[in-house]
Amino acid sequence: MSKVLYLVRHAKSSWHQPGFSDFDRPLNPRGDRDAPEMGQRLKLRNAVPEIIICSPARRAVETLELMNENMGVPAESIFMQKRIYEASTSTLLEIVRGIDNQFGSAMLIGHNPSLSWLAGELSGKPVQNMPTCSVAAIAMESDQWENTGSAAAGMLFFDYPKNTP
Repeated sequence: MSKVLYLVRHAKSSWHQPGFSDFDRPLNPRGDRDAPEMGQRLKLRNAVPEIIICSPARRAVETLELMNENMGVPAESIFMQKRIYEASTSTLLEIVRGIDNQFGSAMLIGHNPSLSWLAGELSGKPVQNMPTCSVAAIAMESDQWENTGSAAAGMLFFDYPKNTP
């Protein structure tokens, strides 16, 4: 059975909050609107992950919470991972390779530019820039997460809020 990885860039965040560090920036109104919409799109595609690993940065956590209102992933299947914040592509790859093989699908919620680079590296298709709240769904032809990056993989779909069906 192949593995499916959903790479999600956090929704649009606010730069207009004086006193907030980068880590503590909240979503802006567009982000608050887009995240539930993308969660609904995933649910309609039957593309809800079994496990979610999320950056603890406020904008990523808020994205997770709003998307999950529609996806319904149980709390015990959601994990915060500090290493995602400001991670390199190799660090993200290590995190994915460490996922327990009992899970057939996983979601990683994080930040650019490393998410775009990872999506391109894994799918074999250049991803110049994942827009905010975008989802890159990648199918891997392996039943072992530790083979991520060395096993054949391809892009199942790439969706983002301004992509109108």
